[in-house]
Parts: sequence; structure tokens; C-alpha cells
Amino acid sequence: MEIEKKVLLLAIYKKQEGETLNDVVLQLENNRVFTLKEGKKMLKDLKSEGYLTDGALTFSGIAKAQEAEAEFKL
Repeated sequence: MEIEKKVLLLAIYKKQEGETLNDVVLQLENNRVFTLKEGKKMLKDLKSEGYLTDGALTFSGIAKAQEAEAEFKL
């Protein structure tokens, strides 16, 4: 999995209550992690891969986000 996707998964996992997926993508775009177009494509990819559903992480998405968190802590 690409590092940008891992960052996006982790950001979704850590998002504040009331924030939308679009808010998360915009924050990462403002921090120049990726462009808005790339972020929206990644969201679509994550949904098709089964990591997102109805604006929230699935169990496999949560597990993948936790793996990314552990990887980034090293």
C-alpha cells in the first residue's frame, strides 16, 4: 500500500468527531500530502478495497490504520 494511502487511513482513524472524510482530505491537501483530486481518488480506492463504508472505517480499515500507526511510530 502506498504511503499516502496509509497516511489517509490513519488520518481517518484519528479524525475528530463531526469531521467528514472530505474534511480529512482537505486537511491533508493543505499540508501538501497529495492534491484534492488524488485524495478523492484514494477515498474511492479505499472504498472499493473494503476499508471504508458509509463514511467510516470498516473493521479491516481500522486494522490497516492501526498497522500504519505502528509502522509510523518506529
